[in-house]
Amino acid sequence: MYKLPNRNQMGFFNFYLPFGGKLDKENRWVKMSEQIPWDSIEDEYALLFGDTGNPAKTCRMALGALLIQQKLNISDRETVSQIAENPYLQYFIGLSEYTTHSAFNATSMVNFRKRFTPEIIQKINEQIFINDEDNDDPPENKGTLIVDATCAPADIAYPTDHDLLNEAREKTEEIIDMLHKPNKGNVKKPRTYRLKARKAYLKIAKNRKNTKKLIKKGIRQQLGYLKRNLKTIEAYENKALTKRQNKLLETIQTLYSQQKYMYENKTHSVPERIVNLYQSHVRPIVRGKASAAVEFGAKVAISIVNGYSFIDEINWNNFNEGSKLKKVIEKYYQRFGCYPCEIIADKLYRNSENLAFCKTNNIRLSGPKLGRPSKSYREEQKQEVIDARIRNQVEGKFGEGKRKYGLNLIMSKLQETSETEISLKFLVMNLERRLRVLFTFFTEWLEMNIVFPFLDKNASY
Repeated sequence: MYKLPNRNQMGFFNFYLPFGGKLDKENRWVKMSEQIPWDSIEDEYALLFGDTGNPAKTCRMALGALLIQQKLNISDRETVSQIAENPYLQYFIGLSEYTTHSAFNATSMVNFRKRFTPEIIQKINEQIFINDEDNDDPPENKGTLIVDATCAPADIAYPTDHDLLNEAREKTEEIIDMLHKPNKGNVKKPRTYRLKARKAYLKIAKNRKNTKKLIKKGIRQQLGYLKRNLKTIEAYENKALTKRQNKLLETIQTLYSQQKYMYENKTHSVPERIVNLYQSHVRPIVRGKASAAVEFGAKVAISIVNGYSFIDEINWNNFNEGSKLKKVIEKYYQRFGCYPCEIIADKLYRNSENLAFCKTNNIRLSGPKLGRPSKSYREEQKQEVIDARIRNQVEGKFGEGKRKYGLNLIMSKLQETSETEISLKFLVMNLERRLRVLFTFFTEWLEMNIVFPFLDKNASY
């Protein structure tokens, strides 16, 4: 169940500090809390709960803890410790006074991530950073839309077919041991040949370099051992497996089918390819970058408007972002009530279908025109240079997320919590930008009123 908190008790000057003094109203956490519409979010958050059960933590505490974690790029346990030690963080999550006791434990962070889905976070993001303008006139094209996509790699070991089959074989051996345990001493245990299988695996794994022929032989051997183990598990009629073990067994069976198909057909690709046993939703994303030709995680397509980022799609399967441009433009129309004047994107978006759609809606899509160079070739080159400079914003946003906020390594294990973590990172980056904009505005105002009081404030400089 959920009880709405008393919204009148959380005044800034009412926050009690037992050691005296008061909070600084210019602190970054205080300023950030003022940018978030806690009350409207609370009303929607309360709809997630029923009328029975233990009272849940408040929306401000749950969302605030997640934002703190993403901003500081720390673990669940460290988040709880930081909140217990910092009065500004306690004010940010909605406490009325400073306390040395933890408001919640680290396991609650998982539940918080499950409750705030990417759709909810996106709605919060749009509510904060999109201003609704009432206008009865026909909508005209306004603004600049910057689009691009990147990969948010998951925290998994680099997958190879040989290693995956060996790990799957070891897990099936553990399941066989567990299933045979009640019959120990009465029924002879089925053979698994685990020592021979381990020896065959190490013979290849310990080599610095292996030939294709040797790797193929190792895959064939592990496929044979794994096939035998799966048949043994099927022979047990009453499988006393937990929900986690059943899911793992289904993943292993799918992995065996995929690896067998690739081995028999002499290929290295298969639809919905599994690259990790415990994160079966993770897929290989071919990027073609110099540092990593293939990354393993979710592909994230975003759009940037006025410096703020909005997630258009999170997909664990690789997709062509150029085919999604029409949907992105329609989302822009839903958010702002008009189409953009121009779209800054790379060449991948410049297909004939997108060009025709943009021309119909009077939208300029960056890049050279199709066909022979026109007479205004020099002007088009200058415009390309300007567009490239504008497009640096999205590359900078990806760099900021990966270098500072951990977008380069998603630590959550579940698919839904990983998507929530990715969405939270972009929300935090938007809040950070809002604080920078407010600070710049305050600095300029201070210079005009204190440092240069003699300037005419009505004049344009």
